[in-house]
Amino acid sequence: MVYNHTTPYVTPHILHKHYAQAYDAEVSNLIGKDLEYFSQAGFDMDRIQIKRNAPPAVLYEDAIRNEGAIISSSGALINFSGKKTGRSPKDKRIVYEETSKDEIWWGSVNIKMDEHTFEINRERAIDYLNTRDNVYVFDGFAGWDPKYRIKVRVICARAYHALFMNNMLIRPTEEELANFGDPDFIIYNAGQFPANRFTKGMSSTTSVEINFKRMEMVILGTEYAGEMKKGVFSVMHYLQPVKFGQLSLHSSANVGESGDVTLFFGLSGTGKTTLSADPRRKLIGDDEHVWSDDGVFNIEGGCYAKCINLSAEKEPEIFNAIRFGSVLENVVYNPVTRVPDYDDASITENTRCAYPIEFIPNAQIPCHVKSQPKNIIMLTCDAFGVLPPVAKLTPEQASYHFLAGYTSKTPGTEDGVLEPIPTFSTCYSAPFIVLHPGRYAEMLAERMSKNNVDCWLINTGWTGGKFGTGKRCPLKYTRRIVDAVHSGELAKAEYETFGVFNLQIPTSLEGVPRELLNPRLAWANTEAFEREVRKLAGMFQKAFALYESDVEEKVRLAGPQV
Repeated sequence: MVYNHTTPYVTPHILHKHYAQAYDAEVSNLIGKDLEYFSQAGFDMDRIQIKRNAPPAVLYEDAIRNEGAIISSSGALINFSGKKTGRSPKDKRIVYEETSKDEIWWGSVNIKMDEHTFEINRERAIDYLNTRDNVYVFDGFAGWDPKYRIKVRVICARAYHALFMNNMLIRPTEEELANFGDPDFIIYNAGQFPANRFTKGMSSTTSVEINFKRMEMVILGTEYAGEMKKGVFSVMHYLQPVKFGQLSLHSSANVGESGDVTLFFGLSGTGKTTLSADPRRKLIGDDEHVWSDDGVFNIEGGCYAKCINLSAEKEPEIFNAIRFGSVLENVVYNPVTRVPDYDDASITENTRCAYPIEFIPNAQIPCHVKSQPKNIIMLTCDAFGVLPPVAKLTPEQASYHFLAGYTSKTPGTEDGVLEPIPTFSTCYSAPFIVLHPGRYAEMLAERMSKNNVDCWLINTGWTGGKFGTGKRCPLKYTRRIVDAVHSGELAKAEYETFGVFNLQIPTSLEGVPRELLNPRLAWANTEAFEREVRKLAGMFQKAFALYESDVEEKVRLAGPQV
């Protein structure tokens, strides 16, 4: 018997081409009312093709076609940030101008830049963007509470950057986009193009700068997408206390069934994202929040999770969020199967994934809870291996440790960090802090006192020895400790005093070894342990000297006593 052979229908390439071109034109027309803005800003509208709030599928196509991106086996877009695989804090600048100069905490974190240099770099960024065939625009929001949110516009030349900010900002509805109006803050990302090292104030070919008078940010010389995310946070870290009187925090947050909110403070690599992604609690957000008079809300619309050594067993919520629409950044993959190798750090330890918060099944949507926090967890990654895995803090100790912000920078979170470096990051957010730390600390103390909030210091770092000899505290024990905080079990536990640091540590907790709860018991060499304790205590005292004149005596005395 002979069967009639019919050729499957295949869309002719020419039809697809015209179809796509028609869509591209439509994308441009979406910003017709904004054409005057782009023209006045210096964009060559006769040459460039602007794609505003393009869907993820379109950004995938452009990233694959033009940037060498690939689709992972789970559907995420894998792309690469080039030479810079972490933030460049030494190249961050804030413009010294009359509207904000008296508010900013000037120094090594917030380095001054004059207005003229900013204008030169802004012009340089726009000139570069004018050489691109496609310029991507994403309009979105920062802040889930409409009362305190701002409108953010991102202008960039890479589809991967547009998709990244599509995930990290709060995505507007069609109606919100149609009525977006003028943005409150604009990012010009020309990261593929270097800054001119001979321009006044430039220390390298990288420049990340914010102008609070113009409410603009310019990025040159780095394609690391995290710079845009942290730029938005810096602006919110300024606006929330100064304009709105609310407390912005570098923290993750989740909420239990009874409405009990927990805030997790900590720098990159301390476990904020991992520990706040709890299947038994709703995730409000993983990195940036505002503690307002009305409750707690997320600043972002997505999560930016570390991927190094990621597994479905250890972090199922994050692992399963890596699918179509997510961006895998600097992750090595199998060239045949396109399966990501999360254990491979050959590009960087700072492998990341950016995904919309809706990709977490138990996310709190909208990411705004109208109840005050019940617990605050201050996370630290102690490279000396001497701090206990959990301690209950007094109000004075909470203020002390918030201002001290002790942790260790972990490999890859900043450019050039190859092994843990003990550091003191005030308010657990020194790289992003804008105002004097005392302003944030005072607002935190007031809110904690008013709402009777319990505070816990949890160490996710080393135990049984310092980095190189000890081992990282197993995640299962840290999770057990956090569960005990939420259940109220730790609040009822018996406590003993932990030596030099005068911390109250539980004598026992079911499921956690006794020698882990008291670090002294985990060290084979007691003399070496005491030596490291005294060394770390001295570092605390030296670091806190910067704030001693700004705090009450009872806060000064809440630190370690050598």
